[in-house]
Amino acid sequence: MPARPTALAAVPAASTATTASRCRGAAFALRAALESAVADRLAAHRAPRAIREGTQRAAFLWLRGCAEAGTARRAKAAWSQLCLGCHYHQYEIGPTEDQVRAWRTEVAAIVALLAH
Repeated sequence: MPARPTALAAVPAASTATTASRCRGAAFALRAALESAVADRLAAHRAPRAIREGTQRAAFLWLRGCAEAGTARRAKAAWSQLCLGCHYHQYEIGPTEDQVRAWRTEVAAIVALLAH
């Protein structure tokens, strides 16, 4: 007699989907925190309104004149990775918990650097 599937067999797939959704949501929150820190830095340096309210790409270009070059590069690189983590494609696996932890550490460090 073949073994009947149990409800527990479905748990790993559902749990994996939930974990991926949580990680993607965390990436959105981290990206928003980074964008907010960049906007605050631009406002403190009186960046033109078109830059502050324009695209994030323009904001990161302008940031190079408002922060140290290394900090601006780190911010842009982190933002790019977070954008990739936020996007959903059926054929891609979402960000992992380890990636989110690493991004959180990096965003916290960048926000601290931009606050000075």
